[in-house]
Amino acid sequence: MEHKACIDALNDLIQINNDRIVGYQKGIEELKDGQDADLKSLFNSMIGESTEHKKELEDLVVEYGGSPADGTTTSGKLYRAWMDVKAVFTGGDRETVLNNCEAGEDAAQKAYQMALDDEEVMPRTKDLIRKQKSALKASHDQIRNLRDAVIH
Repeated sequence: MEHKACIDALNDLIQINNDRIVGYQKGIEELKDGQDADLKSLFNSMIGESTEHKKELEDLVVEYGGSPADGTTTSGKLYRAWMDVKAVFTGGDRETVLNNCEAGEDAAQKAYQMALDDEEVMPRTKDLIRKQKSALKASHDQIRNLRDAVIH
């Protein structure tokens, strides 16, 4: 299959976005009502962002003749950070939650960079990956800035 490398890379990123969705959903469940309303709102917008990214990735996989991945990353091929995030949300204070979110966002950046560095992935596919990586970088920076505000 001529698009195998693209389909594999896209499916890895679909699973990463699934990890991100599950991680932020878990975060919303663990946050305290009232005082963390801003984080709940932010996490909801990040869930929306990953849902949109996932749809774009799935559409391209189908266009290339593949089957979109479902579920979260279980192979550990790219990273396990979001699974760690979900485990640490429980009982975490605001700074801990934000630190773990940033770690998850760092891992997502790494995964997207790995897909961009794959020489077998076609330029058209890389355009979409680059666009999504940039949007996720903005989310990463937003999390980092909130975390830094808690520390200082």
